Order: sequence, then C-alpha cells, then structure tokens
Amino acid sequence: MTQQPQREEKTSVLDHLRELRRRLLWSIIAVAIATCVCFFFVEDIFAILKEPVGDIELVFIEMTEGFSTYMRVSLAAGIVLAMPFLVYQFLMFVLPALTTSEKRMVYVILPVITVMFAAGVFFGYRYLVPPAAGFLLGFGADLAEPQIRMSNYVNFITRLLLAIGIMFELPVVTSFLARMGIITSKWLADRRKMMIIFSFVLAAFITPTPDAVNQSIVAGTLIVLYEISIWTARLVQRRRATAVAQVESPPVQP
Repeated sequence: MTQQPQREEKTSVLDHLRELRRRLLWSIIAVAIATCVCFFFVEDIFAILKEPVGDIELVFIEMTEGFSTYMRVSLAAGIVLAMPFLVYQFLMFVLPALTTSEKRMVYVILPVITVMFAAGVFFGYRYLVPPAAGFLLGFGADLAEPQIRMSNYVNFITRLLLAIGIMFELPVVTSFLARMGIITSKWLADRRKMMIIFSFVLAAFITPTPDAVNQSIVAGTLIVLYEISIWTARLVQRRRATAVAQVESPPVQP
C-alpha cells in the first residue's frame, strides 16, 4: 500500500531534476552565445569601463593576461546580456511551486531588484569610481609613473561596482522581509545607530581608498538606503495590515 506514494514521490523528484537540468542547459547556452557576441565588442566594453578614469593606458605583463582578461570581460558582459533570459528560466522553474500571492510578489519584486541593481552600478560608475581612481593614481605619481595591469583594473572596477549594486538592494530585501512579517519598521528604526556605525565599517572594506571622502560617500549612501528601507517597510506594513483587516472583517450584507 505504501509503495505507490513512494514511487510517485520518486517520479516527481526525477521530473524536477530533469526540468532543472533542462533550464540550466538553456541558461548555459544563452550565456555562451552572449559571451561570443560580447567578445567581438570587447574593446568597446573596455572603453566604457575606462571612461570614469579618463585617459589611462593599461598594460599586461604575462603571456596569457591579455587574452584571459578579454575573456573575463566578455563573460561578465555576456552574463549581463543574457540576464533577462536567465531570469525567465528561473521563473519558469520556480513559479509552478508557488501560490498565487507568492507569484504576484515575485512578479513585482524582480523588476525592482533589476532597477535597483542598475541604479547602484550607475551610482558607483559615475560618482564613486572617478574619485577613487583619481586618488589611487595620483598618490605617488610624482615619484613614479603608474602602469596599471589590465587584470588588476578589471578586478578593481567590477568588484567595486558589484558591491555597490548589491548594496542598493537593501530597500528591496527589507520590504520583502516586512511583507513576509519577519521584520518591522520599528525593528529597523531601533537599530539605526548600530547601522550608522556598520555603514562606515562596511565602507572601509568596500572603498579601495583610505581617504575619508570616498568612504563617507559610500557610508552616507548606505545610511540613506537604510532610511528608505525603514520608510518602505512602514508602507508595506500598512498595506499588509489593511489587507488583513479586509479579510477578517468582510462587508456587512444589507
């Protein structure tokens, strides 16, 4: 009597694994195609990455460094280019297991995550990379001429932009947790002083320069994002409380 449910459960697990394998295969193919396309425009991508720093000549000192850096940049750009398709594959895999309300929440939060990440990358690219690179290149320039390796520069700018982009997801994450009832705006507000200290500590790790100006820019941005998180959590709580009240108190029939 118990063999039939076990077989059905085993079959269901195998079906999920096959579906996951199919989605991963399509995702890998999409990234590979996008990477090949970006490889033909890698010089233009390099020009975009170098634009915030200004006129800088990059060098490489290893036989494979130039090619490996080109491939690394092409892969990163290919992932960004294929991201809509990757998100689509992820949604097609997880949505059947979600409830109607959870699906609605996913549809709302995914575009917001994309927009906030792009806003963080733009902020870092436009307002953080130029002063940070200027400080690093200018420090000691009167003693020696700076010669920056390609791989070092690419690692520097991509790591910094990625960190700032993730940092901009803070309001989205807190809004989602507030919607699920895990945290409240009061819980966030009570930890405001702790967050201010943590912002400057985190800025010291994110910012590649030891000067107070760049660190203050990062810390100040994180503090503003935290205040926005408190406001959005409060707004989500009010909407959640209104929805619960409507469910618990149906309209009186005449």
